[in-house]
Amino acid sequence: MQRRHFLTTLAAASAPLTLRGQSAAQEPALPIKLALKCGMASFGKNLEEKFRILKELGYDGVELDSPGGQDKEEALAASRATGLPIHGVVDSIHWKTRLSDPSPDVREEGLQGLLTAIRESHRVGGSAVLLVPGVVDAKTSHDEACERSIVEIRKALPLAAELGIHILIENVWNRMFYQEKGGAEQSAGLLASYLDEINSPWVGSYFDIGNHQRFGKPADWIRTLGKRIVKLDCKDWGVKAGFSKIGAGDVDWPDVRRALRETGYTGWATAEVAGGDAERCAEILHNMRMHLLGV
Repeated sequence: MQRRHFLTTLAAASAPLTLRGQSAAQEPALPIKLALKCGMASFGKNLEEKFRILKELGYDGVELDSPGGQDKEEALAASRATGLPIHGVVDSIHWKTRLSDPSPDVREEGLQGLLTAIRESHRVGGSAVLLVPGVVDAKTSHDEACERSIVEIRKALPLAAELGIHILIENVWNRMFYQEKGGAEQSAGLLASYLDEINSPWVGSYFDIGNHQRFGKPADWIRTLGKRIVKLDCKDWGVKAGFSKIGAGDVDWPDVRRALRETGYTGWATAEVAGGDAERCAEILHNMRMHLLGV
């Protein structure tokens, strides 16, 4: 009973304002489902208990890691028992085992990891794999990173189409999709061109809102990428704050909401911030509702 009272109190604190007397004059909440990375929740004696608490707090779903990460059979059983969906997985080897690597053997290993992630996302009822396609460094130029990763992603498309799983490219600090203008600056146009060159309905953008704040206005990227965006990662970043709690950085959340309305975005948004206990996860959900949904 104490646990139930505790969770009820947390859920009430993070509930949408529409349920707590929101003015009818305010715009309705954006039609976005809210999730978090499963590893952010540091509670529960097993995945079923963790999923149950997250559902009681008000989350719409979770995202797993693959290859490796959470036991997928246990996760699927927990999802079915609690009614909390698993909406996809994050490729867990893409930073180290890169599709852009100069070595064909490394690229092949990265491809096999992506294929595993596609299969496991499908196995748990997900719809996508989040992928960092490569890294520009001393061994790999921007053009090489793009060319090599596109070749490998295309090899995964038959399986992605067969299983109905999207391969979604995340914008990260990997020096891909940069243009030089008196210094490195990321370009939404370059990412859009990259996605258009692959030219598949199974490849799109997993747009990370906070990751781009360092380089420009996330809302501008949303408007440029438009319908290419299939899912969102939700975090904040500021010049002084660095990566921070949602709403504590420099992201212009009202403009982000306007851009999402303009582009007609609907789908998943997953928190990717410092996690913790149930109280912290309730706070994250509250912050997403307030700043991303505007309720």
